[in-house]
Amino acid sequence: MSKQELEVIGQDAACCPGLSTAPLDEDQAADLAKVFKALGDPVRLRLMSMIASRGDGGEVCVCELTPAFDLSQPTISHHLKLLRQAGLIDCERRGTWVYYWVLPGVLDRLAGFLTTAQPAGATA
Repeated sequence: MSKQELEVIGQDAACCPGLSTAPLDEDQAADLAKVFKALGDPVRLRLMSMIASRGDGGEVCVCELTPAFDLSQPTISHHLKLLRQAGLIDCERRGTWVYYWVLPGVLDRLAGFLTTAQPAGATA
């Protein structure tokens, strides 16, 4: 694995129990930290939001993402690459454009990790 390549996490439910379910071991914490680090930048968080807001299986062209930022196209591509390496999104080149989508289940796994279990009979 290169220095730039991040391991995809959460491929199965046993990988990462909820934060309040059990303490994380070192490997789980390191893997999750990589994902949260990728989301820890405002530009990448906005990009993730723009891609995820397309709904189930929705794709967005990089040509639609770039104008939303006061950044160069190579900088946007770099941020997208980091999200892809973190296992959050994937892409496909079609002609001169690249289309991005959120990987299935990624957001649900992260939400499940952050959700605390409610005691029986408790209401929100």
